[in-house]
Amino acid sequence: MGSPPLQSQCLREAPPHQASHPPHCRPPRLSSRHPPASASPPRRAPSMPPRRSRADAPRPALLVPLACALLLLVSPCHCVNEQGQALLRWKDTLRPASGALASWRAADASPCRWFGVSCDARGDVVGLSVTSVNLQGPLPANLQPLAASLKTLVLSGTNLTGAILKEMGGYGALTTLDLSKNQLTGAIPGELCQLTKLESLALNSNSLRGAIPDDIGNLTSLTYLTLYDNELSGPIPPSIGNLKKLQVLRAGGNQGMKGPLPPEIGGCTDLTMLGLAETGVSGSLPETIGQLKKIQTIAIYTTLLSGRIPESIGNCTELTSLYLYQNSLSGPIPAQLGQLKKLQTLLLWQNQLVGAIPPELGQCKELTLIDLSLNSLTGSIPASLGGLPNLQQLQLSTNQLTGVIPPELSNCTSLTDIEVDNNALSGEIRLDFPSLRNLTLFYAWKNQLTGGVPASLAEAPSLQAVDLSYNNLTGPIPKELFGLQNLTKLLLLNNELSGFIPPEIGNCTSLYRLRLNGNRLSGTIPAEIGNLKNLNFLDMSENHFVGPLPAAISGCASLEFLDLHSNALSGALPDTLPRSLQLIDVSDNQLAGPLSSSIGSMPELTKLYLGKNRLTGGIPPELGSCEKLQLLDLGGNAFSGGIPAELGALPSLEISLNLSCNRLSGEIPSQFASLDKLGSLDLSHNELSGSLEPLAALQNLVTLNISYNAFSGELPNTPFFQKLPLSDLAGNRHLVVGDGSDESSRRGAISSLKIAMSVLAAVSALLLVAATYMLARTHRRGAGRIIHGEGTWEVTLYQKLDITMDDVLRGLTSANVIGTGSSGVVYKVDTPNGYSLAVKKMWSSDEATSAAFRSEIAALGSIRHRNIVRLLGWAANGGTRLLFYSYLPNGSLSGLLHGGLAAKGAPADEWGARFDVALGVAHAVAYLHHDCVPAILHGDVKSMNVLLGPAYEPYLADFGLARVLSAASSKLDTGKQTRIAGSYGYMAPEYASMQRISEKSDVYSFGVVALEILTGRHPLDPTLPGGAHLVQWMREHMQAKRDASELLDARLRAGASEADAHEMRQALSVAALCVSRRADDRPAMKDVVALLKEIRRPAAGDDAKQQQQPSAAAAPAARGAHSRGQSSSSSFTVSEYSA
Repeated sequence: MGSPPLQSQCLREAPPHQASHPPHCRPPRLSSRHPPASASPPRRAPSMPPRRSRADAPRPALLVPLACALLLLVSPCHCVNEQGQALLRWKDTLRPASGALASWRAADASPCRWFGVSCDARGDVVGLSVTSVNLQGPLPANLQPLAASLKTLVLSGTNLTGAILKEMGGYGALTTLDLSKNQLTGAIPGELCQLTKLESLALNSNSLRGAIPDDIGNLTSLTYLTLYDNELSGPIPPSIGNLKKLQVLRAGGNQGMKGPLPPEIGGCTDLTMLGLAETGVSGSLPETIGQLKKIQTIAIYTTLLSGRIPESIGNCTELTSLYLYQNSLSGPIPAQLGQLKKLQTLLLWQNQLVGAIPPELGQCKELTLIDLSLNSLTGSIPASLGGLPNLQQLQLSTNQLTGVIPPELSNCTSLTDIEVDNNALSGEIRLDFPSLRNLTLFYAWKNQLTGGVPASLAEAPSLQAVDLSYNNLTGPIPKELFGLQNLTKLLLLNNELSGFIPPEIGNCTSLYRLRLNGNRLSGTIPAEIGNLKNLNFLDMSENHFVGPLPAAISGCASLEFLDLHSNALSGALPDTLPRSLQLIDVSDNQLAGPLSSSIGSMPELTKLYLGKNRLTGGIPPELGSCEKLQLLDLGGNAFSGGIPAELGALPSLEISLNLSCNRLSGEIPSQFASLDKLGSLDLSHNELSGSLEPLAALQNLVTLNISYNAFSGELPNTPFFQKLPLSDLAGNRHLVVGDGSDESSRRGAISSLKIAMSVLAAVSALLLVAATYMLARTHRRGAGRIIHGEGTWEVTLYQKLDITMDDVLRGLTSANVIGTGSSGVVYKVDTPNGYSLAVKKMWSSDEATSAAFRSEIAALGSIRHRNIVRLLGWAANGGTRLLFYSYLPNGSLSGLLHGGLAAKGAPADEWGARFDVALGVAHAVAYLHHDCVPAILHGDVKSMNVLLGPAYEPYLADFGLARVLSAASSKLDTGKQTRIAGSYGYMAPEYASMQRISEKSDVYSFGVVALEILTGRHPLDPTLPGGAHLVQWMREHMQAKRDASELLDARLRAGASEADAHEMRQALSVAALCVSRRADDRPAMKDVVALLKEIRRPAAGDDAKQQQQPSAAAAPAARGAHSRGQSSSSSFTVSEYSA
């Protein structure tokens, strides 16, 4: 290329502000002695220039710059070339971040030195690459001057908006087009398929919609195609098979994509990466997939795949990663997988696979991760897996595997996780743990294992968690086990272990959770247990321990949960226990002696169970210092003396106070009148005397037993006392029982309780229906987008569902409405494949896809509880939000109570059924409040949101208004409660007055539902006198001291036994407590559960069985954290393969 003209050289050498070109060029800013350049001729210099001396004469070295300056004066315009002008015109449409395109100046003769611009030797622009810069604007509308030379156009992560222009199909020289990670909308123009030289096309991470162009097969030079994380729909075009050079195809995260993977995919013989995860791809994997001899990664998880895994996959000998989890694949795992010598990761969990695990997998020597959990595999674990030297994680949980844990696994010296729980494995554990020096987790709980706990576990130095619970293990706990310095969890509950706890337990200082309950362990608890400074949870209940509880246990400074009930411990309780304790249960032992006054120095204590022991002396008044104490059980001891007045000042005593079966004397302290939150009080079988007047003010009492004392005087003239059964008053010879204790009154109260419980049960069932509804439809898990009509749907699914978004939308008609509430409308949607779903269409919101909404719904999608409908997913389009649940055919509690379902055989008139519903809903709300971290508000507890299962079991549903509470907003006095609108008639008073809600608002709503169950009336029943609300009607009735039975549903009163009537009256008291006007006066939901359980106590052994169930933290929730636990829409361990 020849030398540029002198003018161009001058412009390039001159300061930037001296170049110009309209509209980007401005006149050169010359000194006042020089006029600006213009289109008109320059003015002449004065005819008589000023005199200059010889020294001022120009030198030869300055002649060139002077010539340039003269040219500037006479030139009409000086600006960048045509290609630069085109780029500057695009720049004018942008709002780039400060300095982002500062180097793009009109004064430059060429754009070749601009940021992101590259040129060839002739000065033509061949590349434009700007990434991770906030440009804020549209794609360039006209780069025609660059069309013939531009080979690379990369504008990734630049916050560009609008559509991809059709004219880009005219940039025939393009080899690389990358518009990924922007906010582009509209369809992929078919004109792009004219770019026959294109080698790389990246359009991922936008909001593109429509189908992949049918002519995509024209791009025969293409090697790299990424379309993932858009809103694309429709099938994968068969022409994709024409892309013989294609190496990477990633189109995952487009949940509107549907139809099968075309068999033509086998034509892409250079393919190394195939990613179609979290799409609607369905049907079977084609046999032609075996033609992909170079494929390294297949990621088609969380889709609608069905059928068998083709045997031809064994031909993909370069395959390193196979991700097919969360589909509906069936049939056996093909033995041909054993031909994949380079396979490293095999994830087939949560399918419908059957048959045996093929022993040929043992030939895949590069395998590091195998997860076949949550299938229906049978047979034994192949011994050949022991030949995998690189295997790190083996997860076979929740299948039907039998036989032994193969000892050959000991050869897999790289193993870190072995998870074989929830199978039918038997025999002894014969792994050579000394060879497994990297093993951190060993879960084999809930099998049929026999023999002893292997002492050789101690020779796996990296072990952190061991769970062998729910087996048939025998023998002692090996002392060597407590030499593991990294062990944090040891769970051996519900076996047949025997022998002593070795003193070496004190060496395991990292131990955080220890559960040995439900065995046959004996001997004393060693003092060395006090060395466990990190121990938080200790459960050794239901064994045969003897001797005293060692005083050294005070050294467990982090201990919060101590359960030693049902042993044979003796002696006195230690004077000092860990101040961190929240629960102490040493009931049903043989403890003796006085109770130390130091028991009052435990500021965190909420529950203290000391019943069924041999404790003597007086009840220490220092117990009154335990300000958080909610439950105190001292029954079945030999305490004597008076009841300390300080017990009447316990501010949190809400659940139960049991002082029965002691030798207490004297009168009830007057301070007991302050226990206005107390739900259960048992003073029976003592020597107490005097008046019952201090108890008259306890409006929230649900149960009271004062039998077999020496009380005197008249029974307080309150509805509660007048309805107490004679069995709770017996043995007080001088107690005068008034006329209000007739049997009919008692039955009335019990009937009301039954009704309330049934109503609550129905509400739970309705919510479950909604959850099942969506589960059948929304098959996929994770984030994606679906097109319907002109709207763009973003869909997140927590369960794979064999449905499409079109199926959902077609069902949203007025004929399918099954419920309406303050938050939206619920539809029953029947899909062509036979699924029935419940879809909640929430009222429009501008924040349908906000980050807050996403995070809250993601938390709700992870909820698992037997009385809570599982949220299966959600979809958003602009301001429209759809929540997906399963559909339950028995409808809602509201329908049961008010919709005539009873006439169809539903147990609306059975107190037992209604009570079970009420208790189930209470369990559900308590789980949300107390077991979810952070706590979750339901926000709309009502009978319509309680769904009924096949046996009319309750399921709480509809989390459309739920909000996750932060620690700062979990109490009413913080002033930061989430603002939510519930349903009229169920909203707490504080919402109406302050527009704020807390957990206590849910308690109020539950109380309304409980009243609805008991009375059979809707909260806004028009037949109530004076148009009163149900709660107001109940209060006025109680304040007038009228017969409580009049409140109860006539269907419950008819034929109710005295025992049922008594239970209904007690339940009515619980409901009244829940609807207290002040939020602070309402109990916590966990206490409501306790109160209801006190009404109908379980048979002997039921509580023990519940306590023996492993908690989520103890067992299944800890499983599969690397994959299942992290494969939600917001977090993927294998996110690089999400497409």
